[in-house]
Amino acid sequence: MEFSQQHPIRAAAKVALPYSAPMLAGFLFLGVAYGIYMKALGFGVWYPMLMALFIYAGSVEFIAAAALVAPFSPFSVLLITLMVSGRQIFYGISMLEKYGAHLGKKRWYLISSLVDESFSLNYMANIPSHLDKGWYMFFVSLYLHIYWVIGAALGNVFGEILPIDLKGVEFAMTALFLVIFAENWMKESSHESALLGLGLTLIFLLIVGKQHFLIPTLISIWLVLTLRRPKLESKLESLK
Repeated sequence: MEFSQQHPIRAAAKVALPYSAPMLAGFLFLGVAYGIYMKALGFGVWYPMLMALFIYAGSVEFIAAAALVAPFSPFSVLLITLMVSGRQIFYGISMLEKYGAHLGKKRWYLISSLVDESFSLNYMANIPSHLDKGWYMFFVSLYLHIYWVIGAALGNVFGEILPIDLKGVEFAMTALFLVIFAENWMKESSHESALLGLGLTLIFLLIVGKQHFLIPTLISIWLVLTLRRPKLESKLESLK
């Protein structure tokens, strides 16, 4: 059956699945690591599964897990969470047009499920013209969410018996962004914005260290690219 003859929701769900599937391994391994961590802290399967479902922010979930067994300090948890997830502000700004009011009620789930991976996949998605773009992005985000919840549950249930060394598996997510950067680099006619981003990242990495460089780097990139936008656009036009 041709996609054009299928129900638009079913067609979007079918095409979005293989697009999100490469993230399955990374999400499952990291989710399993989180489930094992929760198990080691003494929590049953419902805790990591519900936290993965409703918090859905990998690093923050690890922070929340530690906070559950630490002395009650909501303000410190709030500050740490803001520092860790502050980059989501910039993701949200970048997705204002894609996740606009034209998507209807779907946009609320898309906004609430905006994580590093859904941002990268939906922002870069080359969606076929015959598909409903809103439903396509919705299912990409939903599949990623499901992968994470399943991984957290499996890690908690089978964490003690799984013969898996999870050390270093978090690099799978870093590898995804390296691939996306490489693809953008090959598509760009001018690499000025990419080089600015790399340069500012290196500067703040050297100045404030790897623990604190992310937020000042993102703010600086946003400010510099906003100020240079007219020049960058004119340069791109001249290269066409």
